[in-house]
Amino acid sequence: MLARRFEAPWRTAYEFYAGCGWALVAVSSMALTPDPVPIQLGAAIASTSASMTIFRFRQTIHFVDRRVALSGKAMGRMTTRQFAKLIKDPDYVFLGYGFEWKPQHSQRLYELVKVDYREYTVSPWLARALGYVIDPQPDAEIGMPFIHGVEPDETPLYRPLQNFEGGTLVVGSTQTGKGVAFGSLITQSIKRGDVVIIIDPKNSKRLKLIVEQACRDYRRPGTFLWFHPAFPETGVRLDFTFNWQKPTEIASRIQSIMPPDTAGAFSAFGWDAINVVVQGLVTLEERPNLVKLTRYIEGGIEPVLEATLHRYYARTFGAAWRQSPEMQRLLDRAAKGLIKSPTPAAGAELLAMVEFYEKYIPSMQREKVIDSQVRTFRHNREHYQKITANLLPILSMLTSGDLGKTLSPDPFDPDDDRPIMNFEKVERAGHVLLMCLDSLPDPSVATAIGALALADYAARSGMRYNLNSHRRIALYVDEVSNVINIPLIEILNKGAEGGVYTTVAMQTLADLAQRLGSENAARMALGNLNNLIAFRTKDRPTQDFIVETFGRTGIHTTRVGRTTATDGHLGDFTSADSAQITETFEETVPAAMLGKLPNIQYFASISGRLLKGRLTLLEPPANIARKAA
Repeated sequence: MLARRFEAPWRTAYEFYAGCGWALVAVSSMALTPDPVPIQLGAAIASTSASMTIFRFRQTIHFVDRRVALSGKAMGRMTTRQFAKLIKDPDYVFLGYGFEWKPQHSQRLYELVKVDYREYTVSPWLARALGYVIDPQPDAEIGMPFIHGVEPDETPLYRPLQNFEGGTLVVGSTQTGKGVAFGSLITQSIKRGDVVIIIDPKNSKRLKLIVEQACRDYRRPGTFLWFHPAFPETGVRLDFTFNWQKPTEIASRIQSIMPPDTAGAFSAFGWDAINVVVQGLVTLEERPNLVKLTRYIEGGIEPVLEATLHRYYARTFGAAWRQSPEMQRLLDRAAKGLIKSPTPAAGAELLAMVEFYEKYIPSMQREKVIDSQVRTFRHNREHYQKITANLLPILSMLTSGDLGKTLSPDPFDPDDDRPIMNFEKVERAGHVLLMCLDSLPDPSVATAIGALALADYAARSGMRYNLNSHRRIALYVDEVSNVINIPLIEILNKGAEGGVYTTVAMQTLADLAQRLGSENAARMALGNLNNLIAFRTKDRPTQDFIVETFGRTGIHTTRVGRTTATDGHLGDFTSADSAQITETFEETVPAAMLGKLPNIQYFASISGRLLKGRLTLLEPPANIARKAA
């Protein structure tokens, strides 16, 4: 027994011929005279025939509806004002136009794959003559129009906002609609009043225009913030080392942006080197930043150690600590070069103070921060440079030129009036921050900045969780394979409990696997995302991942057979026709169809519900577009 009713929509519309036959009977019965047919019988025949004519023509119209839809929909455009009318309810997310994908749609798609769909389309002039308002997909556009045309009736698609708490993945090849989806979702987040953080590695000008316009339409002046490493003078300064609860967080934050192949001993040495400097700066009541860390890791810990020992001796022995006999003797020996120095950067006073600390300070009075600095000071300089060799290039990238002033801002610099921001200030003021990383000309720096920003925000998310903060944060990460790291995976895993709604976009599963080291690691990361929006993709492993998410459904298959036989005698001939309908479980959406989707059309799984939709291009006002040009 079939689980659902069998249908065969892609066939000759025999109902039309039947309707014409019934119409002919109705007309003929009315034309008959009462003799020899009674008028009552003629009226009954005419009435029945007219009813059947209407019934059959309605069935024919149903077929025409489906075939008109096979021509698809041309790419639509919408102004921001028109879009505002569709997103009035903040508790729902607008996902374009389309329908919920059901088993019958899968059945129709599997049937269309077997035939040339153009044999079943209705010509545009005939469709308009029949009263249809159509805008078919032009032949020049990419993709097959019949995929969206398996359902003639589309409506605006909405899903409750709470469905997006678990994170959303947007996947698709270049120029398929990911940016359009981001523009739509970001505009809605801005209208809802969310704190919005956008990481855009490729610097989309269109996305920037849309975000700026949304801020003008729905938020107060000054809400929009922009960061771009190639144009530091026009944006804000960002301090990724400002927010922390424990000094060790800064070391962990920078460790997370180190290349994946450095995990192990060198990564641990790098973490320790950063932590020693950070702990020393905190002891000296100085705020750590990237420039200071680079200076003291590359140039040596000596200035920090000397200042720390000065403070320790003054606090322990008073202002006259230099006057003790032991210290005087060590100062004199150091001045004469009798104390061996592990580095040329160490002065005589520092050598004497370190010697005094090691020989005359009891272990119970020593401080762990100073012990760590002394250990680093005594470390072989050549070996120390080797174990920090993987760390210094990253720090150098983040502190070179104007970028150093942008990522390590000096609040006391009178010549720099750019705003200094951090994620806590962004959240408290309800800002919209667009971070363009400029990955095309300088991918290494872009990757480092994006990964560091995510590491900082992961720490901030943990702080929000500890403080039970309930303000909603919308985090958007485009080209996630460029910047993904362990902190972002932690955000995907636990961020929802801290009010972080994360949306990430990528092109292929292979990009993510290369970044994380394996396909299993990539799938583990993507397993933290509850929702999937899939645009056109040609990569087979990516297609397999998508259709696995969509699941399987029952597909009806008709088998037709004919047998003929003769027994050798003229005229002795037998023939038998047979038809069999079977049901098998197949992919709900054939993987091959993902490679034939038109631009800005998608399949989506939102909290387990499968949708087929199409977006419209969100156009900013013409005067803004001209200004950008």
